[in-house]
Amino acid sequence: MPDANPALLAARPSRTRLSTATLDRLPSGIERPAYDRATVTPGIVHIGLGAFCRAHLASYTDDVLADGDKSWGIVGVDPLSPAIRDALKPQDCLYTLLVREENRDRLRVMGSFLDAMATADQLDDVLALMAKPEIRIVTLTVTEKGYCQDAATGALDEAHPLIRADLADPTAPRSVPGLLAEAIRRRRAAGVAPFTVLVCDNLAQNGIKVRGIVVRYAELRDPDLADYIAGQVGFPCTMVDRITPATQDADRATVEEATGCHDAWPVVSEPFKQWVIEDRFPLGRPAWEKAGAILVDDVHPFELMKLRCLNGAHSLLAYLSVVAGIGTIADAMADPQLPAVMRRLWAEDLIPTLPPVPGTDIPAYTAALEARFRNPGIRHRTLQISSDGSQKLPPRLLEPARELFAAGKAPRVIPLAVAAWMRFLLEKDETGAAYTVADPLAAALTGIARAHQGDAGALAAALFAVEDIFAPELVAEDAFRTAVVRHLDSLMRAGVAKTLAAFLAIP
Repeated sequence: MPDANPALLAARPSRTRLSTATLDRLPSGIERPAYDRATVTPGIVHIGLGAFCRAHLASYTDDVLADGDKSWGIVGVDPLSPAIRDALKPQDCLYTLLVREENRDRLRVMGSFLDAMATADQLDDVLALMAKPEIRIVTLTVTEKGYCQDAATGALDEAHPLIRADLADPTAPRSVPGLLAEAIRRRRAAGVAPFTVLVCDNLAQNGIKVRGIVVRYAELRDPDLADYIAGQVGFPCTMVDRITPATQDADRATVEEATGCHDAWPVVSEPFKQWVIEDRFPLGRPAWEKAGAILVDDVHPFELMKLRCLNGAHSLLAYLSVVAGIGTIADAMADPQLPAVMRRLWAEDLIPTLPPVPGTDIPAYTAALEARFRNPGIRHRTLQISSDGSQKLPPRLLEPARELFAAGKAPRVIPLAVAAWMRFLLEKDETGAAYTVADPLAAALTGIARAHQGDAGALAAALFAVEDIFAPELVAEDAFRTAVVRHLDSLMRAGVAKTLAAFLAIP
């Protein structure tokens, strides 16, 4: 999603706009593309032009281009808004990656994006590009909700308005599944082998899940096309990891001061990055391993560790922090109680659900996560992390809760995280300050919260009935329901600090 108000993009007076023509004016300490961009040709279409892909995919690919393989340039496509395209095009799609640590910033101008497009007004051009033989991989970062899935089951939401619209007019798709299916159909009709679909979003078994979604959409449209996709299109699974907060105007100012050039949409990230990829690319791929990616036969242990330990902890911290009025993850880590609750989430509920991860000491991994969360240079807003809880809670926290019950154990900390999410839906923090709940189901969820805001039991019962989020077998566990209601009642009546103090007092 866009990470700033597009109206602000042109608001700053500019000394010089970042572009190909101004690269040689940058100070010597600023990294820049170590190759001639004019010799690079596109091999990847990336759908979803937000900050993460431009800090992660672009960084790995930039290193490959610098190593000499010039056939893997990226064309970015935004399926939501032309805003990022319109910011990047005047810069020749160059932008600055601002890598922030506690005591220093490192700036690098990224050149791997060759062009930027938007489906809002370039749909035919996007589909024509995706049908070209030189495009061998389509990568995606569209967030969990971008796949039009049922969050509880991971299957295609066949009643989703975008899916219904695409089935009525499949050659002019508006959804991501529709776009992929139509592009593959066009390639097949032209005798062009299908591209590989590489999902880079935080979904468990992301390639498998999106394959099922796209195949099911194609079945509803044309069963023959569905058979072709199921049999011929590669959907490798991946695990991606790099904390990338939304770009703020202060970040733009930092970049402009350091470079002497105005960059309308730079990207901020932490130094750490990790990419684990299943090595299944029928038409070839960049040598991402030369840039540090890990190529494996099975990514599942890695992605489960990251999805639960990093993203699950982020969700816990975000909901408790927003309710308590804590603005960033770094601020949350300075709280006297939140880090201790997070450590218990890892030790008691999440690590016991993980399979062995090759070459990884999981407790050491979580200790490193804690150090990353404490990085004061990364102002990762808790309200940003709180978005789309209806999509994020099931894979991050509810599925491990179900696994614990199946193993005869009860989760200890996950019910507190769920209660914090329920309290978060009341749209006011403990000081009375209002915030907006960003979620595909926001209208329904906040409506339920308003209707039951004085009664924790009634509020929890009404939310448990939302089967798009809560699997019936989990709701049937009395220990889970009771614990969620107890924590929710405490959060509503006593507040976050007292609730956490009482929770931590029980071994």
